[in-house]
Formats: sequence, C-alpha cells, structure tokens
Amino acid sequence: MNKYESMTRQELESELNILYASLTEYGEKGLNLDLTRGKPGTEQLDISQEMLGVISTSDDCMSQSGIDCRNYGILDGLPEAKRLFSRLLNIPEKNLIVEGNSSLNIMFDTVARAMLFGVYGSEKPWGMQGHIKFLCPSPGYDRHFAICEAMGIEMIPVDMTPDGPDMDAVEKLVAIDPSIKGIWCVPKFSNPEGYTYSDETVRRFANLKTAAPDFRIFWDNAYAVHEIYDEKVELLDIFEESKKAGNEDKVFYFASTSKITFPGSGVAIMAASENNIIQIKPILSAQTIGFDKINQMRHVKYFKDADGVHAHMKRHADIIRPRFEAVINAFRANLSGIASWTEPRGGYFVNLTVPDGCAKRVFRLAADAGVTLTKAGASFPYGNDPRDRHLRIAPTYPSFADLEMAISILCLCVKAAVIEKMLSAAI
Repeated sequence: MNKYESMTRQELESELNILYASLTEYGEKGLNLDLTRGKPGTEQLDISQEMLGVISTSDDCMSQSGIDCRNYGILDGLPEAKRLFSRLLNIPEKNLIVEGNSSLNIMFDTVARAMLFGVYGSEKPWGMQGHIKFLCPSPGYDRHFAICEAMGIEMIPVDMTPDGPDMDAVEKLVAIDPSIKGIWCVPKFSNPEGYTYSDETVRRFANLKTAAPDFRIFWDNAYAVHEIYDEKVELLDIFEESKKAGNEDKVFYFASTSKITFPGSGVAIMAASENNIIQIKPILSAQTIGFDKINQMRHVKYFKDADGVHAHMKRHADIIRPRFEAVINAFRANLSGIASWTEPRGGYFVNLTVPDGCAKRVFRLAADAGVTLTKAGASFPYGNDPRDRHLRIAPTYPSFADLEMAISILCLCVKAAVIEKMLSAAI
C-alpha cells in the first residue's frame, strides 16, 4: 500500500514541503549527476587497459594463417576473431561477419541495406515496397527506435513481459500484415527491464509464420555474457531453434565487445544464415575492403579464448554489482508501495515504474536538483510512453558516491511527484 494513502491532505502538503526543501537544497549545490546512458565507468575501462599493449611489433600483426592485419582485405573478419566469437556465442564461424566497433552501426547498416537492396527472399527492396513497419517491444532500446525513425519506418509497440514480448500479439500481427518487415529484440537482460526471454518465447520466435516472406528478427544480444551474479542465465539458441523450424533465414543476430572492453574501440559481429551471408557480402564489399583487423587481433591476443572473456566479465561484475544493489536497496528503503522496479541479474539497467502520469514530472524535478535521467518516454517508440510511468536507470557510469547521491535525490523526486498527483486528484 502507498504509505501516503493514509495521510490527510494537510499531512501530504506538509510532507511535500519537506521534500521540496530538500530538493531545493540539492539544486542550489549545482550538482551534475548523470544516470542517462549505460556507459561503463572508468574503473571498468581500466581493467581492459593492458589490451592496448598486446600489439607492439609487426609480428604481433600477423595472423596464424599469414594475414598481415595492417593491410587491406578480409572482408568478413580475421579467422581468429571468428573463432573467438564462434566459441563465445555458440555460432558457427561460417555464419559470422566480424566488423568494426559498433553493433549499433551494423544494425543501422543492415536496415539501410534492406531498404536499398532488400534481404534474401525479397522480391524487391524494402524501400520500394511502400509503407514499412517494425514491431517494437516496449519498453525497449531507444537507439533501435531511432533507426526506424531515421528510415521512415512505422513503429508498432508491443508490450514486454518478464518472459519477453507479448508473443500472442507478435504472432497475430506478423501473420496478417506483409508490411511488417521486422522486430527488435534484446533477448538477454533486455534494455531497460533486464528480462531474459523464456525458452517458450524463443521457440515461438523461431516458429513465426509471417505474411512477409522477407521478415527479419533483429536479435540484438548486447548482454550475452553480462551476468552480474555468479550463476549463468541461459538463453535458448535462436539459430538452433529456427533451423529446426526451417526459419533460419529470418534471424539477424548482433553482438559486440562494447561493454566488455572499450565502447569506443570494441569489436562487433553480425551473424546470419548462409543464404543471408551470401546476399549481404557482395553489398558489403562495395562499402568497405575490410574492417579494423588490428583491433580484432588485439582482442584475440588479449582474451585468447572464450574462457578469457568469461573471466574478464567476472571482473566487470564485481565492479558493477554493488552499484545495482545500491540502487535496488535505495528503492526498497524509500519507494516500497509507491513505485516498482526490476531487479535484473545482468545487463546495464534498472527499470523504475512510477504511478501513471508521474514519469515526466520526476524527470523535471530531478533535472532541477542536478540529476540527469534518460528522458521519460525514451524507451517507447516516438518517445511516447502512453501511461507516462517508465524511467530507465543506468547505475554503471557515475562514481559510487555520485550514484548514491543521485539515487537519493531520485527517490525524493518520485515521492514529490506522487504526492503532487494525489493532491491534484483530490481537488
């Protein structure tokens, strides 16, 4: 029960004045606390620093097969890099393309390529098929939605559940509308709620019957190895399940080392069926002669194998686990009965759900007090959270002291917004 529901109007007004006074005091300090994006903190970046020294001579730039990483060529990535990602993600090497530092870049290019050239199975490019639509599980990743907006693709929200997207809605929509060409998915530790798709959800994706023969599942497995705690959170293999269903061509898979090593200098991959790879590579060859092979080799030499990556991620977990726990403990202590939140076992975000109609107000109150949040509504297509209740919290980037202060202020803002709404409704 909301503790404020038992208060009289006079008690609520008194409580609100106390909250306002505290927020004003914080605002006068000129704070600049940032909870906006899921960026690794400095301590996390530091644990990869040694990687920058693993290539220092010309011999370090030579692959086992005699490829000089300093030169042109090798469009789809170094064999050693393919092997590393293959074993880390359980994807056959023949289905991988290893590219530059950004999976977001690859996803943008993949949509743009489909608009210009179509995909395997397209009768003509998406951009020549009239009005194109994507399904967008919401709350979801705002950068996915930005790609659709940039391409003029209509976005259709689909509710998220703890098991993944509402598959009844997904199956119904894709079965009847051939203009729906894709769906965005963050299947493990979803952005922003931290959910991992259930086995049933993955199987239903693998077995989708779509009106569009050139429909694609954009499987953004950004947090594939990003557990916070020791136990491994399993995600069913979408490729294996899709192959069983005869739908392996429907899957485009993406991942990167952006939150493993350096976001600005990581390595990203795309994986797809052989049919898709055959269609993509000639188009890709017009775009580039090859990606940064020195950086690919740097990652290979530093990690050596998949076990090296997993050991490295345990170091990340030790750094960020206390930050997530600080956020959740603060919410439990201050917002129980007032708001709700997710308690993810991995990934980079906590989703805070405030009462309907309060998220934008919390965002403004926090800004006035010196705390920058991701804009309310950002995790929905077109920035429109229909119930104005979701806020994405990113605990990793601030120092621990700054994080604790920012979350304390945020809790005050939530309380103030809730009381304001109650007083307004009572008039």
